[in-house]
Amino acid sequence: MPLSDTGEISLEELQLAARNHGMPLEALRWPVTPPGLHYLLIHYDVPLVDPASWRLEVGGLVEQPLSLTLDDLRSRPAAEHAVTMECAGNGRARLTPRPISQPWLHEAVGTAVWGGTPLVGLLEEAGLEPGAVEVVFTGLDRGIEGGEEQAYQRSLGLHDALMPEVLLAWQMNGAPLLPQHGFPLRLVVPGWYGMTSVKWLASIEVVHQPFRGYQMTAAYRYRDQEDDEGEPVSRIQPRSLMAPPGIPDFFTRARTVQLGPVELEGRAWSGCAPVAGVEVSADGETWHEARLERDVEGRWAWCRWTFRWDPPAPGEYVLACRARDEAGNVQPDDAPWNLGGYASNSVQRVPVTVA
Repeated sequence: MPLSDTGEISLEELQLAARNHGMPLEALRWPVTPPGLHYLLIHYDVPLVDPASWRLEVGGLVEQPLSLTLDDLRSRPAAEHAVTMECAGNGRARLTPRPISQPWLHEAVGTAVWGGTPLVGLLEEAGLEPGAVEVVFTGLDRGIEGGEEQAYQRSLGLHDALMPEVLLAWQMNGAPLLPQHGFPLRLVVPGWYGMTSVKWLASIEVVHQPFRGYQMTAAYRYRDQEDDEGEPVSRIQPRSLMAPPGIPDFFTRARTVQLGPVELEGRAWSGCAPVAGVEVSADGETWHEARLERDVEGRWAWCRWTFRWDPPAPGEYVLACRARDEAGNVQPDDAPWNLGGYASNSVQRVPVTVA
């Protein structure tokens, strides 16, 4: 991935930023993100899909290949999960040198209630043959990346694909999927970065060896140099974000609050383990425990945190928050740099003027 040492946003990056969008951080106040505010990343083009002729093909190392309509899928056992989904590149725009790609700051996240049918039931019905190792998911969106023409494809190891929370989803927040969110069907893999949840799903293939497609071997890997093999990006690392307090300046988004007690609030999540706590600081040195509130049902959704901050005097402050999970993972002050800018979960810092 090319790098920028100048900090200037290129025309190509601006073009990507105009196509994709993040969630305004004030929307952290919503327990469930409205679809129009949920972050969105579209690798290629949004395909135009006729639901009447669309089919989901299930094949490969299965005893009984399947070809299913949307009505066939809807007739299957249904499930809903509230899931916090985050782009693996969230935060990369703040890195130095900066990977030249979609320039996310902090806003590539959202929580939705996804409705569909568990993938495990479909795979059990098809019947896995001996030697099955991975499951490959292919979307209808096509493009060129790394000089290679391709459909967007990702795979999951068999153990992960058979987890009960993995969904074939046709609903978002109780309504049919919007075109940009994967209509008519998408994969939703709770706890994993968003690149795993393939949209506009067309086929599922069970294979006998690890899938070597571009999105698995070239993209979405932690590496420090292009010729490193690296490690695959998978589960979401712990992160806490603050809903910006006070009011913003239109152009700079600088925040101003009035002197007196301020109720700070935000959200925290981790795909590795449930959130154990969030700390807040106003000076970068002293940290105070925030109050956690699990106001969205389910293991895979973010939790709300609040903290009463009473600034001692007017002036300039930098607020910060950091999360930790029950597996002992702690959000770092500064996340390790990598070539793709993945899992850049450095502590958020919010400059505030107390007037």
